[in-house]
Amino acid sequence: MLRAVALALLLSSVAAPALAQNSAPQPLRFEDRIPSPRDTAYPGTMKLDVDATDLDHGIFRVKQEIPVAKAGHLVLLYPKWLPGKHSARGEIEKLAGLVFRANGQVIPWTRDPVDVFAFHLDVPKGARSVTAEFQFVSATVGNQGRIVVTPNLLNLQWPAVSLYPAGYFTRRIAIEARATYPAGWSAVSGLPAEKQGDSYVYRKTDYDTLVDSPVFAGRYYKEFPLSPKVDLNVFADSAKELAAPDEVIAKHKAIVDQAVKLYGAEHYDHYEILLAVSDQIGGIGLEHHRSSENQVEPGYFTDWDNALPDRNLIPHEYDHSWIGKFRRGADLWTPDFRTPMRDSLLWAYEGLDQFWGYVLGARSGMYSRAQTLDALAGIAANLAVREGRTWRSVEDTTNDPVITARAPKGWVSWQRSEDYYNEGMMVWLEADAVIREQSHGTKSIDDFARAFAGFGDGDWGVATYRYEDVVRTLESVVHYDWKGFLDARIYQVRPEPPLAGLERNGYRLVYTDAPTGWFKADEKSRKQTNLRYSLGLVLGKDNGLSEVLWDGPAFKAGLTLADTIVSVNGAATTGERLKDAITAAKADGKPIQLVVKRGDAYRELAIDYHGGLRYPRLEKIATGEAGLDRLLDPK
Repeated sequence: MLRAVALALLLSSVAAPALAQNSAPQPLRFEDRIPSPRDTAYPGTMKLDVDATDLDHGIFRVKQEIPVAKAGHLVLLYPKWLPGKHSARGEIEKLAGLVFRANGQVIPWTRDPVDVFAFHLDVPKGARSVTAEFQFVSATVGNQGRIVVTPNLLNLQWPAVSLYPAGYFTRRIAIEARATYPAGWSAVSGLPAEKQGDSYVYRKTDYDTLVDSPVFAGRYYKEFPLSPKVDLNVFADSAKELAAPDEVIAKHKAIVDQAVKLYGAEHYDHYEILLAVSDQIGGIGLEHHRSSENQVEPGYFTDWDNALPDRNLIPHEYDHSWIGKFRRGADLWTPDFRTPMRDSLLWAYEGLDQFWGYVLGARSGMYSRAQTLDALAGIAANLAVREGRTWRSVEDTTNDPVITARAPKGWVSWQRSEDYYNEGMMVWLEADAVIREQSHGTKSIDDFARAFAGFGDGDWGVATYRYEDVVRTLESVVHYDWKGFLDARIYQVRPEPPLAGLERNGYRLVYTDAPTGWFKADEKSRKQTNLRYSLGLVLGKDNGLSEVLWDGPAFKAGLTLADTIVSVNGAATTGERLKDAITAAKADGKPIQLVVKRGDAYRELAIDYHGGLRYPRLEKIATGEAGLDRLLDPK
């Protein structure tokens, strides 16, 4: 034992000096040389010129003149944190060919080593302005990002093709923009413009408003006035997609009518709904104060009965003019596009808008009451299998735009995703039930909407709010422990599914062996077979798995998103054969036999499930007209 102790001491004496001699640097401090934004006017007006005619390559060529008041250090920023995207989603990787000039000479520039969206340059003496030239090389295939240029239409977003000086609130930077589009094309933006040949010269405005005023332009275009203040501007892959029946346009007019009746005020001078009917341009649904960017599949007008899932988009994005643009969470409003946004109130922002998108869709006739109930059943059922609610609150999911940026997840039912949309909606549905109960049917969530966002007619600025303001406004409608109500449902981990809003408003979630029309339309739109509520999986393209529920039957059998189902009970896989196998397993009690491929390996496995097909729908439990019926009635 003495020899062992001696050996240990010897080894420790040898090892200690070796460790002590390792290099151990201290962190290198860096200097933040980017000025903080100030609420003061920028001297002069920027001029922006965009050539958007290169359809072959999808390249926007940019020339921008930035006035300068003095020589010396200047920092120019590329927009990073973009409103409506709730995260740093500026496509800086697509900015190319950047050159600055002043007094006819090229000015060297350096990129900030910490914030790569910032460019440093030294303005020479005597220069009155700096000119920037660069290209925005837009995506030409899907793995590069969203495609914004096609042979017949394009989507120009100003933050992609412009810079702005650091040190100022963006609402205090004046700008004049001009864009040239392919010959014969039409272009529409929420920002008025004068057409000069193939160019559009946009009204002088502030940089904040320009960024909030995207453009749709295209070869095939038609305008449909929906009200004296609102237009529906349709761009399409072909002329036939512009053929909108009068009765369908009437439903779009009713969206505007119902929204104005709901809020009692309009927060725009004029509003342009920009709609691309296209399967070539990248999908989008993005709100702006006086416009919205929307993309739907071909057949939206010409095959209206089969366009069911797309019909929710316009009511949702239009409602954002009130909820999200005019009323905006205080921590989501920032003075420029570099300051990080904090998404903590997205359950009110997007949750409320998700709620009103479906309600206004029903009230306007975009979908029937029965279709709306079926849609709500699908949403409720999907939330009911989110096992992640046992460890993660709704409020924590408001961080997902920053954490994930909508990248795919392996176990979305366990990890959760942007659940503040749909679970937020279900919380607001329960709030409606509480208001009806506490007021004995004399008030509803309509009263909250008008109090929260229905003031200041014509004001298209921003009225920020905090959590306390939401609680205070609810309290002004009916007396209740609203803080306790929201704390429990939004901020605390709550394992039980959010079904109380349905039940207190007269309906409950049930499952049958036949899908609803909405469910079938959603499957068709997504090109999948949704067996989430039976086998706990969704069969996607080429029989690959696009979802596996955490701890569901498929999970327990060993399936993941890396798997492709090759055969079902000895026959080649199809969605219908998988459904037939589920039905057979319920009758005969035998496991479902699968052959599964992962990479180059094949394996056999069995799913021991015998519950049959299960599809969600709502069953009425109230006598007579329920609260949910009254909520969906047009006003």
